Amino acid sequence: MRAQSSAIAPTGIAVAGGTEGRRSLGTLQAALGVTAFSLTFPATAWGLEGFGAWSLVAVRSVLAAVIAGGCLLALRVPLPDRRHRPGLAVVAAGVVVGFPLLTTLALQTSTTAHAAVVVGLLPLTTALMSALRIGTRPSRTFWTASLAGAAAVVAFTVQQSGGALTAADGLLFAALLVCAAGYTEGGRLARVMPGWQVIGWALVLCLPVAVPAAAVALALEPVRLTVHSVTGLLWVAAGSQFLGLVVWYRGMAAVGIPKASQLQLAQPLLTLVWSVLLLGEHLTVAAPLTAVAVLVCIAVTQRARG
Repeated sequence: MRAQSSAIAPTGIAVAGGTEGRRSLGTLQAALGVTAFSLTFPATAWGLEGFGAWSLVAVRSVLAAVIAGGCLLALRVPLPDRRHRPGLAVVAAGVVVGFPLLTTLALQTSTTAHAAVVVGLLPLTTALMSALRIGTRPSRTFWTASLAGAAAVVAFTVQQSGGALTAADGLLFAALLVCAAGYTEGGRLARVMPGWQVIGWALVLCLPVAVPAAAVALALEPVRLTVHSVTGLLWVAAGSQFLGLVVWYRGMAAVGIPKASQLQLAQPLLTLVWSVLLLGEHLTVAAPLTAVAVLVCIAVTQRARG
């Protein structure tokens, strides 16, 4: 491969507009990732209409790995350095296996609105994990706005679910932790290798386990192919598991893990909008008020200096 010129960022993004241009592009990419992720829970609910939880998770992993592996082969990307492989294993365990499996199991008994609580807490958890793993030290303003945004999202999503805690909460909180670890490690790796390769290699790493798991799950769980179930499966595989993470990791590499993670404060609200449009759920008047509060918090965190 040719050596990159000084005008190219480590992630492969041309920095024509300088540092500010790269940050703006990174923010846009992270926002596109959040939009893709916001469809994950509704798409999973669709997928569960025709697939068992284990089948849905295993098959989505296989399909995403096939897409990622095809891209890696087509572009003749060399194997990652040995020093990066432990980090890729963390990404695989947290983002490819842990979060999809735990949330899919939870969504068998939990509504998408209740599950969105996890996403509301994920930015803060990711920032905390980043501080522990990478040593980032955001400012007090950053933390204050983050806590305020997380509190607003949690209050809104709990109110939407009637304030009831379900047996799925343990699964959701476990998913929160493993996903934050995967995001943090993926964001760190995306500083030294293209973000799409980070998730690409993590998916390929899971393929030897995902293929037999899919075969066993499909043999044991009933399958009913419908427009909803197939569409949901294809989205969580291609949109959420691969394409969304490609732009997400590129965005984190450009603007930093803590600031990019705060864009996810808007994800629960987007998920609730999709839930109305795709699943027929109903929102209360609190939705626009919470949306304004969250957008204000996002604006503050993007301006705060760590």
